Amino acid sequence: MRNFAMPRTFLDHIAVTALSLEAGNAFVTECLGVVPQAGGEHPRMGTHNSLLRLGDTTYLEVIAPNPAAPPPTRPRWFALDCLTPQSPPCLSAWVVRTPDIHATAAAASENLGVVESMSRGTLNWLITIPADGSIPLASGAPALIEWQAANHPAANLEDKGLSLAALEIIHPDPDRLTRLVSSLQLEAPVSVVPTASAATTRLIAHINTPQGMRVLSAPHAIP
Repeated sequence: MRNFAMPRTFLDHIAVTALSLEAGNAFVTECLGVVPQAGGEHPRMGTHNSLLRLGDTTYLEVIAPNPAAPPPTRPRWFALDCLTPQSPPCLSAWVVRTPDIHATAAAASENLGVVESMSRGTLNWLITIPADGSIPLASGAPALIEWQAANHPAANLEDKGLSLAALEIIHPDPDRLTRLVSSLQLEAPVSVVPTASAATTRLIAHINTPQGMRVLSAPHAIP
């Protein structure tokens, strides 16, 4: 029996979800002191986004339902259909890049969803999406992505002096999430931290900015 080396994976991007792109952009600007740049539309999901470069192969995405697009025939990704008018913008998701999404998904200790083909403008990629649009493992698991392009899209974004220092995932079942991260062969500054109680999952990103270290999470979240 042959032993195949699992491909290494990397943190590709983090995502702020919001009911509107304007609200999400305002939240990120308040937290980081930098205004996201325009992104584009995701026709299959009925969403649109804006972006901030965090490095040559890492970025921050603000994503929201696109009111100008026809509603999708399936649930939107990143649990966007669960948002209500009372839902504040929030750092809600993270995405792991792999050179072989099928191999990485098969090796993952959790079911991360179905591998789907997606596009935005001239960009094309494969990504894992649960059929119900949820974020697996109590909203703590990442999506997997495999870009179908020679260059990473972050390299084409404006450099505004931002970089990701660390991502913390506060999770009610840290052992299970740690097993998942280990199974992905992840090389990234990601740590899993237990909650003090059976609280919900929270993501906390520590980001270097021109104004110093800033924290991006959820409104009123305390790192």
